Amino acid sequence: MGRPRRGAAGAEGTTDTGTGTDTDTDTGTGTGTGGRTSTRTVRGTLPPGAPDFVHLPVEVPSGVNEIHVAYTYERPAVPEVWNGPYTPDDEVSLAEWDNLLVAAARSGGRWTPAMGSSDAHRDPDAIGTPQTVVLADDLSREAVLAGLRAGRSYVAESARVSLSFAATGGRGAHAGIGERLRVSRDAPVTVRLDVTGVPGGTAHFVTDQGTPHTVALPDTGTGTAEWHTTASYATYVRAEVRHTPTAPPLPGALAAFTNPVFLGE
Repeated sequence: MGRPRRGAAGAEGTTDTGTGTDTDTDTGTGTGTGGRTSTRTVRGTLPPGAPDFVHLPVEVPSGVNEIHVAYTYERPAVPEVWNGPYTPDDEVSLAEWDNLLVAAARSGGRWTPAMGSSDAHRDPDAIGTPQTVVLADDLSREAVLAGLRAGRSYVAESARVSLSFAATGGRGAHAGIGERLRVSRDAPVTVRLDVTGVPGGTAHFVTDQGTPHTVALPDTGTGTAEWHTTASYATYVRAEVRHTPTAPPLPGALAAFTNPVFLGE
């Protein structure tokens, strides 16, 4: 979901359709000199492929000195937690999404995959910064959307960064991003992350217990990190790759992150 933009007097808003259907509500309330208040509500949906903006004209009666505009939308099936060049706002969004993962894992509820987008609209916005890399059966719209909704994806700051992330157990058990490794609670699990394109960065394994393991990546930008765990310790594991911190102890800027691999029956 792109960040909303507002036109003159709040009469114009922008809703990016992304991969789903959004609901946009615009309510204008004006109070004239006589103290009369009126409210106008417009509801509708923007189907996939529609223009990424909606113009809602509002007639402003004489004497109105204040207009309030608000909008709502349904929670998308795959929320965008990284939008454009990485900023503290994206760090907050990533943390909020991780809280949703923890709550779903501990309650046994449905989990929510995440995605990222450059949200490029004009120069000098760069397309593909970041980008979502999806494992899909083919390149059709339907297959790509299915991969997104299943969480078989990771987000990288550019095409220069690539990841491979999976968990393995005994007897050839294997699960990739967005999948479940079906092993007993105490069976040994090996989680492996292969990274290219992040020189001198760090690889972080993130679970519902926090971030139990971090590995420094070589200056070449290509490296491998492994972590050993069990399903009794970690309900899920996901990976983050970060650049060298510029203001310790704050974390370095995100270079990439994966959706989780779930562990256990």
